[in-house]
Amino acid sequence: MSDRAALVKGIRAWLVFFVVCLVLSGATAFPLVHELRWTEELMRSLSVGEYLPGLMEWIERVRAGLDEADADYPFLLYGTDWLAFAHLVIAVAFYGPYRDPVRNVWVVEVGMIACAGIIPLALICGPIRGIPFWWSVIDMSFGVFGVIPLYVVWKRIKRLEAMTPPVAPPATVAAAG
Repeated sequence: MSDRAALVKGIRAWLVFFVVCLVLSGATAFPLVHELRWTEELMRSLSVGEYLPGLMEWIERVRAGLDEADADYPFLLYGTDWLAFAHLVIAVAFYGPYRDPVRNVWVVEVGMIACAGIIPLALICGPIRGIPFWWSVIDMSFGVFGVIPLYVVWKRIKRLEAMTPPVAPPATVAAAG
């Protein structure tokens, strides 16, 4: 296998990993109410409250809020449906760099910018919405961990770009003939 083919194969593997994580992250926003009930039940069965009472209290509070919203104001949960949909749409955008990494490197760069944007969003909106700081740190970790595969992909695309001979503009080719 040539160096170029190996590089493309590695880029595609990292992109698939990132897209799978993005899709899973988004898909979990659809059944949010049920997931939180299951999470609370699991945490109770594992006695998490004995070791991490703050986490258990937060999960109970969020579950109670979601239950109330689901029962009385289900339209509020429509926002999480859109969040899930946005994850899926963003995942589709990464087909571009999968197909042609050099030409579509900008998608990876936008993804890296979005990952960086998670941090100020969590730091600004978290306190406004009453989110505990430690939970905002968990949210920020999505940006930190999300940027890692994208940075690896970006570096590999730049190496691939350096291997790719420049394409002469059509006028130059015609003039040379």
